[in-house]
Amino acid sequence: MSTQPDLLYSEEEEALRAAVRDLLADHCDAPGVIARIESDAPHNRALWKALTDGMGLAGLLVPEELAGQGATHREAAVVLEELGRAVAPVPYLTSAVVATEALLACGTGDLLTELASGTSVGALAVALNVAPGAAYNVVTHENGLLHGELTGIADAAVADVLLMPADDGGLYAVDATAATVTPQVSLDLTRPLATVTLDGVPGRLLGDAEPAVRRALRAGAGLLASEQLGLADWTLTETVRYLKDRKQFNRPVGGFQALKHRLAQLWLEVASLRAAARNAADALSTGRDADVAVTVAQAYAAPVAVHAAEEAVQLHGGIGMTWEHPVHLYLKRAKADSIAYGTAGAHREALAGLVDLQAP
Repeated sequence: MSTQPDLLYSEEEEALRAAVRDLLADHCDAPGVIARIESDAPHNRALWKALTDGMGLAGLLVPEELAGQGATHREAAVVLEELGRAVAPVPYLTSAVVATEALLACGTGDLLTELASGTSVGALAVALNVAPGAAYNVVTHENGLLHGELTGIADAAVADVLLMPADDGGLYAVDATAATVTPQVSLDLTRPLATVTLDGVPGRLLGDAEPAVRRALRAGAGLLASEQLGLADWTLTETVRYLKDRKQFNRPVGGFQALKHRLAQLWLEVASLRAAARNAADALSTGRDADVAVTVAQAYAAPVAVHAAEEAVQLHGGIGMTWEHPVHLYLKRAKADSIAYGTAGAHREALAGLVDLQAP
């Protein structure tokens, strides 16, 4: 068995990509996303139903005996690339990856089956900005009931079950209808944050919180790089297309050498991000140096995604500054992703410890 990472896409992964892209083209056009985030219901439930019921994508990481697909993080990464390209307002990363990984660590079969089928949406009640290995807030477990408030919980507003870490070291499943979920102002309107408040709510003990949260956050950070890759790839592709069509002094704007240099640099960054993201997905699926691969990917992904989105806004000129053009969705997602599951700086610091590289 080879110990080298496989960064190439298999035929099955490319077929999965094509199917997801076709679905998103039908259900997740840019004007529809913009209209949705202006409403009180930013999540696209119809798209989520199509992804889960129609294609079974919520169960990619769930074993077949629990009604899942029994696939790997590589396939989930391909899905997230396409969701990132469309800035799709669905809780895939938070439910099908992070919450699912937490449940896999606890071995909770019935909830996994519900999440795999898409009949329930799960959310791990850990703030979106918490990095793997970092401290996180917990609720209080007292006399069999849970009390407390946790902020910055992504996609809590659409969750059916909340996975709550408590001060007794346990991870508890709480019916979302028993909690008070209050929306927070968030930069990325396609992945809204909320405050979750529990006031004497019963919870079902699933297992130990620490290993479950660590596993979930590591997978979330590693596969977030694939979402950032899809986002960066779309902004680069769309910018190149626009600069070929936009004319100035009777010639395409993209023909100017200064812009060619900027696009060439961006292409190199996106190509490198693809390698880092694929390596993280492959490492998560095989367990080979997964901690190092995830931290490397996240240390690199955020700056590239933000740079690609910023360049897209600037190089689209005046139209890039309008609300009607979707590029602002990508910039907001890129900026929000840059602090999700740990900043690039936090991952660089973690990487130094993993490879025993001491600070001067």
